[in-house]
Amino acid sequence: MGTCFSDVVEQALRDIYYDVTTGRGQESFRRLEQASAAGDGDATCILARCLCGYQYVWAGHGFPEDDDRAIALLCKSVEQGSAIGVMVALRTGELTPELMAKMPFSSLKEAFQAVVEKADMGDAFCQYTVGNAYFWWDFLEIDGVGRESFPNQQAFKAYLKDNISRCEDWFWKAFRGGMYYAGNNLNQYYLKGDEDIIAPQPQKAEGIWRMGAELGYPVHQYVYAKNLDQAGEKAEALRWHEKAAASGEKDSWFYVGLAYEEGKIVSRDLSYAAQCYERGMKPSGSVGCYNRLGALYFKGEGVPQDYERGVKLLTKAYEEENNWGCVYLGRAYLYGLGVRQDYQKARELLEKVTWSNEEAYYLRGVIYAQGLGVPTDIKKGVEFLQKAPNRAEAREELGKYKKTLFGRWVRR
Repeated sequence: MGTCFSDVVEQALRDIYYDVTTGRGQESFRRLEQASAAGDGDATCILARCLCGYQYVWAGHGFPEDDDRAIALLCKSVEQGSAIGVMVALRTGELTPELMAKMPFSSLKEAFQAVVEKADMGDAFCQYTVGNAYFWWDFLEIDGVGRESFPNQQAFKAYLKDNISRCEDWFWKAFRGGMYYAGNNLNQYYLKGDEDIIAPQPQKAEGIWRMGAELGYPVHQYVYAKNLDQAGEKAEALRWHEKAAASGEKDSWFYVGLAYEEGKIVSRDLSYAAQCYERGMKPSGSVGCYNRLGALYFKGEGVPQDYERGVKLLTKAYEEENNWGCVYLGRAYLYGLGVRQDYQKARELLEKVTWSNEEAYYLRGVIYAQGLGVPTDIKKGVEFLQKAPNRAEAREELGKYKKTLFGRWVRR
């Protein structure tokens, strides 16, 4: 048996939390399912967290999200006697009085002390769980106290401050032990403080993302890289994005691909940029990767020109409420490139381009000036065309119209 949990659970904690770069997350997920079915409540608890999305487990594992199953498993873990299951259920609001009656602990305090014992033994997940009990004020329910338990507000606030502040040490232990989520909470604790009880300490937040990046946490490598980019340290930002991407943080592939597509930091390599975007999409990743790769296929840069493939990728991003590719999609529907020609759809897509874009102005100018799917309105079309002075095709289209002596725009 492991030191704090069963061998299966301890291996799962390493693969799913402490060292996500092992690539064994899916394998440990399956073993947790088997252990849970065999009655291991701790396995059931960790399995439940795996199904709760990126706020509870690293998205790079590719675990399915299933809230209903997660809740059922979490309740099952309490009934199976898992102390961490009790604490997680308390934190998520699932520990009802009915469920508490089924746990094999005499009180919440007994369950909490069982987790503290494992935290003292060095388990990072338990250290994080204990930290959360203080950070989110769960200690009130654990201790069974409230404002009425104290002689005055000052005494109550002193009690709150003493307990809330305990999260700091536990989060640091968990953070260094492999739980990057503890670093996230530390950052919030330092930046925001807690009401009028704990004052913000922003200077202490400095360096958390870098430390997480150096500890090998892909999410923190990604965040640290973005911070470096915003600070103008482009080359160093790219280095960390490459580390994060290689570790499985798919969102970083977008920034690596963009660097090679633009060729400002490294030599331009459109073929490699396309490969980066491809990696950033599967199985689910950055919407930006769908957009940029779709554009490359549309233009035939770095990949063979394929309008149909390009439209599919750009549409995927558009369906995620990202309008970046609407210029390409508008052109595709206007001229029937990779899709069935549809003037109305083209106009609708181009109207989503709310930023200054000369190609979008040109295409909208053509639609109105030529009356494609709308009543002909040369005046409106010319107004759009005039907003694209740097496009030769816009100037050529403008040459087809003239203004009469009475100020009316007509076709030449």
